[in-house]
Amino acid sequence: MDILYRIFLDPFVQMGTAPDLFVQTLWEGMVGGVLYALIALGFVLIFKASGVFNFAQGIMVVFAALTLVGLYNAGMPAFLALGLTIAVMFALAFAVERIVLRPLINQPGIILFMATFGLTYFLIGFGEFVFGGDPKVMITEQLYLPKGTVTYKALGGIISLQKLDIAAAIIASIMVAGLAVFFSKTRIGRALRAVADSHEAALSVGISLEQIWVIVWFAAGLVALVTGIMWGARSDVSFALDVIALKALPVLILGGLTSIPGAIVGGLIIGVGEKLWEFYWGPLVGGGTDAWFAFVIALVFLLFRPQGLFGERIIERV
Repeated sequence: MDILYRIFLDPFVQMGTAPDLFVQTLWEGMVGGVLYALIALGFVLIFKASGVFNFAQGIMVVFAALTLVGLYNAGMPAFLALGLTIAVMFALAFAVERIVLRPLINQPGIILFMATFGLTYFLIGFGEFVFGGDPKVMITEQLYLPKGTVTYKALGGIISLQKLDIAAAIIASIMVAGLAVFFSKTRIGRALRAVADSHEAALSVGISLEQIWVIVWFAAGLVALVTGIMWGARSDVSFALDVIALKALPVLILGGLTSIPGAIVGGLIIGVGEKLWEFYWGPLVGGGTDAWFAFVIALVFLLFRPQGLFGERIIERV
């Protein structure tokens, strides 16, 4: 009976007796969730436009951040390095379309998926060759990202918010909202939806697949750059960030692989859920639950709602 109380009731009692800790944990989960959503958005954009599940999105986060820090460490001013990094991500998008996607048009999806595996290991090797394998420090001060802590007395306690987390949440939210509006309201966005529905139909009305693919991979590269800056500012810039990007997979499963709103909602569910679970239930199992919580939730969704919250059910007639 004591075990059942500790599992099912005690965490909720703690939430009521220490609401300041609950709000603090909730905020940290929301910040992480927005950043997870930003990573997942890169996957969604590419999949919608080309039908390719881009396994390389995680390493693109690392590569973009390493490029920015590497250019700055080479003596370039911070914002010039940022502009050149954006140009590098555009060049990468153009090269992927020309070298990887164009020769594989009309190939099975598994072939394209394996091609992104190759792209992943190419970027790892190239990144280590150019920038080395040691962790780098993100140039937060040079990019005028705030540091320090803001504290509030509320709910009978003190709530501490990192200024960097506030900035990350605001910037990521603006970027997610901006991309959502861009791809839903603009001509390019309408072309993207046409390409996602049918490549043949899009070609028949004069939409260039090659142009759309470059735009979408470039947008995914910008998402990767912003994500790399924010995650790198919270820790270090290293190839270990690639592991963080794997958290986008449960987000995609929850939200649906083709849904931009799904990426946002799924990211918040995973971010908030793993923080609350780790804080209140983690001690009961020895901690470290944030390493596997998201994947357990994803497994449950795969069993009962494989299309995700916002995905479309696929019915195949045989």
